[in-house]
Amino acid sequence: MNKYERLSVRRRLGLEIARKMQDELIEEHPLKQLFWECTLRCNLHCRHCGSDCKKVSDRPDMPKEVFLNVLDTIAQKTDPHKVFVIVTGGEPLMREDLEECGAAIYQKGFPWGMVTNGLYLSHERFQRLLAAGLHTATVSLDGFAQEHNWMRGHSHSFDKAVNAIKCMAETPGFIFDVVTCANNRNFPYLEELKEFLIENGVKRWRIFTVFPVGRAANDPDLQLSGERFREVMEFIKRSRKEGRIHVSYGCEGFLGNYEGEVRDHFFSCQAGITVGSVLINGAISGCPSIRADYHQGNIYEDDFMEVWERKFYPHRHREWMRHEECAECKYFRYCRGNGMHLRNDKGELLFCHLKRLQTTK
Repeated sequence: MNKYERLSVRRRLGLEIARKMQDELIEEHPLKQLFWECTLRCNLHCRHCGSDCKKVSDRPDMPKEVFLNVLDTIAQKTDPHKVFVIVTGGEPLMREDLEECGAAIYQKGFPWGMVTNGLYLSHERFQRLLAAGLHTATVSLDGFAQEHNWMRGHSHSFDKAVNAIKCMAETPGFIFDVVTCANNRNFPYLEELKEFLIENGVKRWRIFTVFPVGRAANDPDLQLSGERFREVMEFIKRSRKEGRIHVSYGCEGFLGNYEGEVRDHFFSCQAGITVGSVLINGAISGCPSIRADYHQGNIYEDDFMEVWERKFYPHRHREWMRHEECAECKYFRYCRGNGMHLRNDKGELLFCHLKRLQTTK
């Protein structure tokens, strides 16, 4: 048996407690995070984009009034202060009315943040966003200039992202994090990148790996080997023990004995349980990365909270995922079939994080 397959007794006990807590959360399914895909326009051309975003999109931005109506229906059923709105895209800063959108969201009692590549974030605009109630932000940085610009398809994207990071780091009390997609180009420089982030005032850093969909489906530079994937886990584990920057692996994937070591919580896909999304076409989903096959309704036809309460069965009851490689897996009780976004139109699993760890020598 592979040494990374057998769970320690302590790990198994922790996972059992987490499993029971997840069952209770599924029963309650409180909406805690709401993603708003406000645009599909983007000023970059990222190699790993799953949405195939472009500077000029065939689909218009969602009018802010439409999304605000959704928030009104949510506020009738739950405390808006307990639902965090995350504005995403595309690139949210492509919207000239982003400050107006944010201010209106905030005025309705919902805290909000955004995910950005930083390309259009000047100091002046950041100040306007803060005045509009911006609580948090996530900035993408996929290495140093050569690696990041290669990943993002823009010769100035690194400099702009770093400027955005510095702008946020210099703002007292503002909470933000940096997200890095580990790949074969930036893998050798993760240690140096960590030092760079620390020097520039970054306190929180999330590392993801690229899942094989969209433009990334057939790009070998983006897919780490099992050995390198395990080394990323070891890097995160080591960095967390150092305590100089709060590093964690992204939200996706059951990681065996790395559970409890590389994240602040055990793995659980929260899509449709505590996380919902309103997509650019009005679709109601668990998270923006989930295929249209698993959308549960549409705000142009349905009441969001009615859908949230009465649908989302595939997200909350995942025994349907127990087939093919998941059928006999003894860790399905903890993993529950991995993230919803890693299922194709046939319900097949595209990527197993534990399996990748088990391929290491």
